[in-house]
Amino acid sequence: MLGVTKVHIGLIGGIGPAATDYYYRRLISTFAKQGAALELTMVHADTPTLLGNLASHDDAAQTAIYERLTHRLVAAGAECVAVTSIAGHFCIDTFKALSPLHVVDLLSEVNRAIATLGLRRIGILGTRTVMETCFYGRIATAEILPPSSPDLDEVHQAYVAMAATGMVTEGQRAVFHAASHRLLKDQGAEAIMLGGTDLALALNEQTAGFPLVDCAGIHADAIARFAIK
Repeated sequence: MLGVTKVHIGLIGGIGPAATDYYYRRLISTFAKQGAALELTMVHADTPTLLGNLASHDDAAQTAIYERLTHRLVAAGAECVAVTSIAGHFCIDTFKALSPLHVVDLLSEVNRAIATLGLRRIGILGTRTVMETCFYGRIATAEILPPSSPDLDEVHQAYVAMAATGMVTEGQRAVFHAASHRLLKDQGAEAIMLGGTDLALALNEQTAGFPLVDCAGIHADAIARFAIK
C-alpha cells in the first residue's frame, strides 16, 4: 500500500523550463521508490524578468514576485515552497524572511551535501552572478573555483541561452565541457558544480566523464525528504 505524505509541495518553476521538468521527474521517481503519494503544485515565474532583476541586484522586485506566487501556492494547499533555480536564489534570504511557507533552500542543502562529500576544490558553471560570487559565498567547507576569462563569459552566455529555450545545442554543450576540463586540469578542481539547475540538459553523472555536484538533484532530494513523512 502506498505511503502517505503529509506535506503538499509547492514549486516556483519556469526559471527555466528544463529545470522545472528535471525537478518534477526526479520528485515523481523518488516518491514512487518511497511508496509515497506525491502532492505537488507548481507556479510559473518568468525567466527574463528573473534575469533582469538578478542583473540589477533588485532583491525587492524578485522577492515580491516570489511572495505573490507563494500566496497562490498557499491557496492551492501547499505547505512548503522551493525555487527551482540557483540564479533565483540571489534573494533567497529576503524571501525566506517573508514567505508564508517553509522554504526548502537549495544553497543550504548543497552546502551540507558538499561537507558530507568532503570535497575541497570545486569548479562551478552557471550564470555570471553565481560563478563570480562563488555560489553566493555559501559553501563553508570547500573552495569554489569560477572559470577564468574568456570561459566565464562564454559559459554565462551559453547557459542563459540554454535556460531560456529549455534546449541545449552541441555548441553550448562544447562550451560547458571545455570550461569543465580547464577547471579540472588547470585549476585543480576535484569536481564540477552544476551551478545552474538547467545544466542537467548538458551534463550528467553517467556521461560527463568527471565528478559532478548536481545541485538540482541535491535540492530535489531534500524537498522529498522534507515532504515524505
